[in-house]
Amino acid sequence: NSTGYNSKFGLSPREIVQCVQRLTEENMLQSLRLLHFHIGSQITSIRSIKHAVREASHLYCNLRNMGATNLDTIDIGGGWTFGKWYGTGPNSQMDDDSAPTADDYARECAKAIKDEAARLDFPLPKLRLEPGRALSGPAGVAVGTVGAVKTGDTKKWVNLDLSTNHISWAAILDWYYHALPVRNAGAQGTETVDLVGPLCNSDELGRHRKMPPLQRGDFVAFLDTGGYCESSAARYNAQRLPATVLVTGDTADVISDREEFRDAAGRFRVPPHLLAGSFAPQAGE
Repeated sequence: NSTGYNSKFGLSPREIVQCVQRLTEENMLQSLRLLHFHIGSQITSIRSIKHAVREASHLYCNLRNMGATNLDTIDIGGGWTFGKWYGTGPNSQMDDDSAPTADDYARECAKAIKDEAARLDFPLPKLRLEPGRALSGPAGVAVGTVGAVKTGDTKKWVNLDLSTNHISWAAILDWYYHALPVRNAGAQGTETVDLVGPLCNSDELGRHRKMPPLQRGDFVAFLDTGGYCESSAARYNAQRLPATVLVTGDTADVISDREEFRDAAGRFRVPPHLLAGSFAPQAGE
């Protein structure tokens, strides 16, 4: 990690060398088999990836020259984009259909490693990448039910029981999650609305979205919520967490239960002396 000197993430090149020296002293250097780096998610620039691969190739060569001869793999990390026509991701919806594909990454990264191997004279390593985000992101769909629909002078709000408790990055990172009605998903959007939740703040899930007319009881789905949404879900304003349903072909199974009020309230305890004091008779009674 080239930012290792000024970041909590990873190791700096100097620290990596120190680790190798320690492994050498403890006769464990041959256990070093893989060099891993990760430069972050939503990287849509092949140039940035190739630069990181070249840096990793230099370090790979140096480590082998230090005696790590069993080192045979470069892992170029994860966070890979999954281009969608509507775009997803923070602010500029950067993860659109112009995003690099897995073939693009493989072709360009393999070429960069081959070029450096020829220039620095080291044997070609295995190449590994981690496609977790590209797999898990599109696998998740968050579904909310329409409640009140409010029309103001200049804006229309569609209130859902889904909230930024459930897709928190919509608020934290201004993340775009594409929304569409569950029934008749291909219906043409004819009005611009703000899709919002019930929390005690703006709770904006989707601002200025083109949607077909929605009414109480309709379902709205937000796509590509498989990455981080469930694991970072919150209970702000005592909103209980929804169930998670796994859909496999034409089979649907509940894999985490909807929270009940007792699940949320049952965690809390009132100290006995405070509980007794709250019901103590007042003087003169």
